[in-house]
Amino acid sequence: MKPSEVRGAREALGLTLSEFGKMLDTDKSTTRKMELLESSSQYRTPAPRMIRLIVAYLNGYRPSDWPK
Repeated sequence: MKPSEVRGAREALGLTLSEFGKMLDTDKSTTRKMELLESSSQYRTPAPRMIRLIVAYLNGYRPSDWPK
């Protein structure tokens, strides 16, 4: 999943970096790094488990601790 897709997914879900991080079981800093350009030295590739969660959330899955 490319950085623009990660950011697009977060925005489509209406989540802040902090909320998105919580839903992916990580922190705001890591989610920010996943949205950076791949050429950035701080870029972080999303883990496969995170990608599965993002896809599930985009398909309508909402856990009981979903923000809002």
